[in-house]
Amino acid sequence: MSSALQKTAQQPPQPQRLQPLAGVRVLSLALNLPGPAALMRLRDMGATCTKFEPPIGDPMATYSPKAYADMHEGIGLLTADLKQASGQHTLHTALADTDVLITSFRPSALRKLQLDFDSLHARFNRLIMVSIVGAPGARADEPGHDLTYMAEQDLVQGLSLPPTLYADMGGALATSEAVLQGLLARQQTGTGNHQEVALSEAARWLGKPRQWQLTTPTGDVGGAHAGYRVYACQDGRVAVAALEPHFARRLCAAAGLPPDAAQAMNEPPQHSELTHFFAARNRQTLDALAAELDLPIHTLV
Repeated sequence: MSSALQKTAQQPPQPQRLQPLAGVRVLSLALNLPGPAALMRLRDMGATCTKFEPPIGDPMATYSPKAYADMHEGIGLLTADLKQASGQHTLHTALADTDVLITSFRPSALRKLQLDFDSLHARFNRLIMVSIVGAPGARADEPGHDLTYMAEQDLVQGLSLPPTLYADMGGALATSEAVLQGLLARQQTGTGNHQEVALSEAARWLGKPRQWQLTTPTGDVGGAHAGYRVYACQDGRVAVAALEPHFARRLCAAAGLPPDAAQAMNEPPQHSELTHFFAARNRQTLDALAAELDLPIHTLV
């Protein structure tokens, strides 16, 4: 047997993906990002997912056709104008066979459409409703977006935009979690329930390391620890995450620092020495060093 075939034969079997939501029917009215991203996760857990879109469609299809296509793969799509009686009839017909309804309308808009939880619960006793809102409770009707929720938690630095939509994607995670909570609660009570997911709260949760001052400039993962920083190298950058003592010792040894340097990684000499060490090497050399010494280092352009 060739070495390549032998290596393939020795690979452990991949675990089968669990489908804990098989048989659960989810219907979503939520547009843009958090709702559809949550549907992706629920779909991957085995749920049968359907989304109602207004006649003008989902704005995400215009913002990013690729994002829209990825999020809606395997999702049933229907069109309904919920401001019209025919659209309401189509929705109510679908809700009769639905376990979970996800919305992202403001509460005032849901009440106008008689799609608030109290109105729906009277007709569909076992329906679980997950409402995605901007801010919790009394602030749920306030306008906002991912950027403003991030700014509220001091997660927007300078004039640069955050590299991804943390509040929206965190909200998608919280939405899929709320669906699971709702299903478990219904098993206990036998009746539907209402879960609220606030994007501002998702941002607050993601921002906790900053609130704890872990990621502020004086925090060990905010730049104070010389083994946890981004350095310039000859042909790019290198992300270094040698935070634990054994990683710090290996890094210091590779850089030719004295044995006790790993115990004082917050001191200026270590920062200076490692800055010079990485600046004198290229990405290929650093990638090889990381593999040889089992160091958490990743080079970047």
